[in-house]
Amino acid sequence: MLDIKQIQEILPHRYPFLLIDRVDELIKGKSAKGIKNVSINEYFFQGHFPEEPVMPGVLIIEAIAQLGAIIVMTNPENKGKTAYFGGLDKVKFRQKVVPGDVLRIETEITKVKGYAGMGRGIAYVGEKKVAEGEFTFILG
Repeated sequence: MLDIKQIQEILPHRYPFLLIDRVDELIKGKSAKGIKNVSINEYFFQGHFPEEPVMPGVLIIEAIAQLGAIIVMTNPENKGKTAYFGGLDKVKFRQKVVPGDVLRIETEITKVKGYAGMGRGIAYVGEKKVAEGEFTFILG
C-alpha cells in the first residue's frame, strides 16, 4: 500500500534510522501492517554483535513506533507534525532477530486525545512473535 518513497513523504526519519520498508495495510488513524527487511548491511550489526549479529530490541520497538507514527501522520490534521515517544509499557522481547529475517509489524493506535495518544504493536518473524509493547506518543 505504501512504498519507501511514500513512507518518506510521511515520516521525517532517514537512513540509518528509517526502520519501515513497506506498509502493506493501512487503516488511517487506526492500524497498519508493515515490514522491515533485516540485512547484514545494517549499521548496528558492526557492534551488536560482530560474532553473532542480533538486531537490538530497542530498534524493533522503534520500528513498531514508526509504523504507529505513519498511522497518526496520515490523518490530514497531523500533516507536517512529528510524533515523538512519550513512554513505553509492557515491552517484551521473545526471540532474536537476525540478518535475513523479515520483521512483520502490526501496530494499532488505541487512544488519541489532543496532541497525545497511545498505541500497541507486535513484531513477528514468520509466525513467531519476537517483540511486543505499548507506547505513548506526543505530536509536535
